[in-house]
Amino acid sequence: MRGADGTNEALFSTVKLEEFVPQSHPLRPIRKWMNDALSKMGTKFSAMVEADVKEGRPSIAPEKLMRAMLLQVLYSVRSERQLVEQISYNLLFRWFVGLSIEDTVWNHSVFSKNRDRLIEFDAVTDLFNTTVEMAQRRGLLSGEHFSVDGTLIHAWAGQKSIRRKDRQQPTPLQTAQECALRPEPQARVGYRCSPQCRSHRGRRDTTA
Repeated sequence: MRGADGTNEALFSTVKLEEFVPQSHPLRPIRKWMNDALSKMGTKFSAMVEADVKEGRPSIAPEKLMRAMLLQVLYSVRSERQLVEQISYNLLFRWFVGLSIEDTVWNHSVFSKNRDRLIEFDAVTDLFNTTVEMAQRRGLLSGEHFSVDGTLIHAWAGQKSIRRKDRQQPTPLQTAQECALRPEPQARVGYRCSPQCRSHRGRRDTTA
């Protein structure tokens, strides 16, 4: 028997947003850690709101805004407008921020209006320091070494920004000679040979 292609929405629903999130999802431990850190900043958030108290509707909870901004970083959301759109229809984002399925998402301009207050009261800095302290107590940090994303370093010296120091364009013969001096493994990945490094520099690199 073929099922009907129809939608029957119930008037009431007893399903919680958390039931849609798999138990193994990586955002679960992140949200727990985030909530533990935010719970220690209640006094700062209260002082921040009282300093700019106005008549009208209650303000958006700073905890929700900071969870939303963390999602923006984790998922590389390009703008607050797109972030609000994602929170509106993405159940995972709603659950992480702390909104129910019936709650209306705030306007994207809320981030711009509250970002200055969060910076002024060092809320972001305190959240970072609290997170680092929690990681230190759990033995998740080590001072033996650190990691650096090499792609970010190479991005500062893009191929199109490399110019000769003497501002003279190389002849085809000079270019062929420089390429011949370049080792084969480095030529495949796009690195420049040492003679070229001594004769070239990036347009924004004034120390080379």
